[in-house]
Amino acid sequence: MVNRLSPDDAMYYFLDGAGTTTHLGTLSILDPAQGDGATLDYPRLVALVENRLQQMPRYRQTVTEVSLGLARPLWIDDPDFDVTFHVRLSAIPQPGSDTQLQELIARVMSRPLDRRRPMWELYLIEGLTGGRLAILTKTHRCLLGDGSHPEISEVITDESADTPRLDDDLWMPGRRPSARSVTLGALAEAMARPGELADSVLHGGGPIADLLSFADRSARFVGTTVQQLVNSAPDSPLNAAPTSARLFTFASVPRAEVLGVANRFECTFNDVVLGIVTGVMRRWMLSIRDSIAHGETMRAVLPLGARDGVAESRRAGGGWLCAGCPEFITDLPIGEDAPSVRLMQVAGLADRYSQSQRRMTPGLRPMLPELGVVPFADFSTRVFNGLFQRSYNVPISMSDHQIARRYVGGVPVAALYTIPALVARRALAISVNEYCELVEFGFFADRNVMGDLPAMAGYVADSLEELRTGGFGPRPVTRIPVAPPAADDDEVQS
Repeated sequence: MVNRLSPDDAMYYFLDGAGTTTHLGTLSILDPAQGDGATLDYPRLVALVENRLQQMPRYRQTVTEVSLGLARPLWIDDPDFDVTFHVRLSAIPQPGSDTQLQELIARVMSRPLDRRRPMWELYLIEGLTGGRLAILTKTHRCLLGDGSHPEISEVITDESADTPRLDDDLWMPGRRPSARSVTLGALAEAMARPGELADSVLHGGGPIADLLSFADRSARFVGTTVQQLVNSAPDSPLNAAPTSARLFTFASVPRAEVLGVANRFECTFNDVVLGIVTGVMRRWMLSIRDSIAHGETMRAVLPLGARDGVAESRRAGGGWLCAGCPEFITDLPIGEDAPSVRLMQVAGLADRYSQSQRRMTPGLRPMLPELGVVPFADFSTRVFNGLFQRSYNVPISMSDHQIARRYVGGVPVAALYTIPALVARRALAISVNEYCELVEFGFFADRNVMGDLPAMAGYVADSLEELRTGGFGPRPVTRIPVAPPAADDDEVQS
């Protein structure tokens, strides 16, 4: 049976180019001292990964393109699959600081994945201070589909120290089709379409109905594109042309302190998180410019699922990568000096735009998903992405739930950071997780645009502290209204 990449998977596959790649990952910091004596070494980790791979068939498959782009690429079993190529051992020298760890991660994430093999890697990193270990995963976005396929870090972790072992399953790769058979199969699929169209004419359904629907969506797409081009995000170095060099840094703050600010100002937990990010971006802008004009904003895109209320009973469990979920675009008021006013503006804007259809976006989607024949798919994908490269300045992935304690091979995970993909015309991507009793921030950036990225960690702590101590009293019950933007500014859609 032919197993083609979905339109979304193919889009992410073809988005890779000079200076950009859509791989993402997770950094798990393990601390054996917090557990009951369990340890983890390279052979144990390889055995664990190999045992869990049976739950993820894509992680043993390569992507095979079709000649002349006659159809979307295929998932094909890798006949030479070697788990030890993908699971690697690394170490940092003494003293094993977080700064050294972040530099190692930046170097690993700067390298593109080998397209001749299944597109993922996993590193066990030794040598951290205090006997800690780190596990870094690196996965191409096309492996995750619409979010229904887990990232490998989500599969090798457990909710208890007891590591369940799946029954051994002897895996044998399927026969690899020849290039000729792949091309002939694509041609056969294309030739089958006239019969489907004739059937739809006789029975009034099928592709004809899809074609009419597609025509309607195409008309709306053109209108949306015009809006995007007219209503682009504010000018920012964050939309600079990308290079391949990367930087990564992380920071965490106590969840209780974030919750305390939310209670004080009577806003949601994620309002405070977004307020912290706004304070971080304000500090960064002041580090590269002499001043920021009052009323100046930065445009961000974030998951719609992050707009929930504050509650102690936020659900725990589930994955931690925001893949394929609906999003909305909002403005971060970086030009506001007063921390408490800035927080109220963040909350008001996010509330307003999360309920505005004009600010909704399903995220990146292929332009012509209904067409089976996709000539020049790589070119058309990049053109499509270029149309929307200025609809926002920075993407923010925020978990919609609190992640409970995790273990790898019985060893507790002390910290869990996600590393978002950095696509074209984006110099910075931010991720936020709630893990146990911490709120954890990850910053992934283009090294040549944001060489000062390590300062972001300090900005996170400073931004939370000013909200805790620099406010102007409790937030009133009646929310301070946010001045409506100009009519054109509200017409943003991606």
